Amino acid sequence: MSNFEGTSEAIILVKASPQVGKRHGETVCCAGVNDMGDWLRLYPVSFRTLDQARQFRRWDRIRFRWKKPQDDPRPESLRVDHQSIEIVGELKQKERLGFLSRLEVTSINKMKAEGKTLALLRPRDLRFLIEKKSQADFKDEKEKFQALAAQADMFNSTPLIPYDPCPYVFKYSYATDDGEREGTCQDWETDAAFYNWSRHYGEPAALKTMQQIFGEDYPKKGMVFAMGTHSQYPDTWLINGIIRLDEIKQMSLL
Repeated sequence: MSNFEGTSEAIILVKASPQVGKRHGETVCCAGVNDMGDWLRLYPVSFRTLDQARQFRRWDRIRFRWKKPQDDPRPESLRVDHQSIEIVGELKQKERLGFLSRLEVTSINKMKAEGKTLALLRPRDLRFLIEKKSQADFKDEKEKFQALAAQADMFNSTPLIPYDPCPYVFKYSYATDDGEREGTCQDWETDAAFYNWSRHYGEPAALKTMQQIFGEDYPKKGMVFAMGTHSQYPDTWLINGIIRLDEIKQMSLL
């Protein structure tokens, strides 16, 4: 008999970059919102080992079995049965703006006071920052992924291709009702954009494009942050997802 407590559905808004941990190996922090507007943090999700049909994207509606974790006191956190994940739908583009509007906040301190550890923040006065990781940190991170991929895993039907961590850290400084803040961007799509442009145009051009798109175009057209606390540092809020509003607004008018 399964020891999972329930089954839920959520619209996915967050898929952070892969991380290597001692307990669960390579995992991806994912989060979504159910039909009642409640945030759900889904962990651990070994995303790259999922079958192709289970590899969800932002706006997908997924169904999964869950239980409350023993090692994560954050109220939104659910331990997910990795193999129970199934994609059962997608939030239509014309519905996305209204869906996000009911979640949007302008104060992280207010969310903290309510005991929340996930929030959709509307930032102001954004400044995009790019920092190169130290050679030692980048080497250590890369070796962890390589070592994990080299391990024989009897539960995986296909070998795990080593993941290349990004050599840069992308951050935003921004204003909220609480004052000025700075946060590290964990969004997988941000790292993927850098690698895609770097392969096509080279690293200098990729960084220039990142600054143009994420530093100028997105803030002008409208964007929100999907924010979440760090599991080990509860007062540290990370930018787990960047959601552009310009495309959503245009589609809402159609």
